[in-house]
Amino acid sequence: MWFGWIEFDLLLGDVHSLKQKRAVVRPILSEIRRRFEVSVAETGGQDLHRRAGVAAGLVAADAVHVIEVLDGIERLVAARPEVQLLSARRRLDSSEDE
Repeated sequence: MWFGWIEFDLLLGDVHSLKQKRAVVRPILSEIRRRFEVSVAETGGQDLHRRAGVAAGLVAADAVHVIEVLDGIERLVAARPEVQLLSARRRLDSSEDE
């Protein structure tokens, strides 16, 4: 069994309130969840209106599938015009790892 996660640090565009931030971040979370069938959440910067931390995670039978999904999620987030991807961190582990 393999599990992986990816975490993004995002700079949001023309956002001046937490309400506007939710209007930008929520559709991104929904699209990731819908297209890749993974767990996804806003994980950082909840009190900042121009920054957001977003993370997604999944479990699969093989590492290749996990890597493909994480790559797809990163491409999707990087292609969104309303956010700037500042950084992406990922991790891949196996249940056999000690």
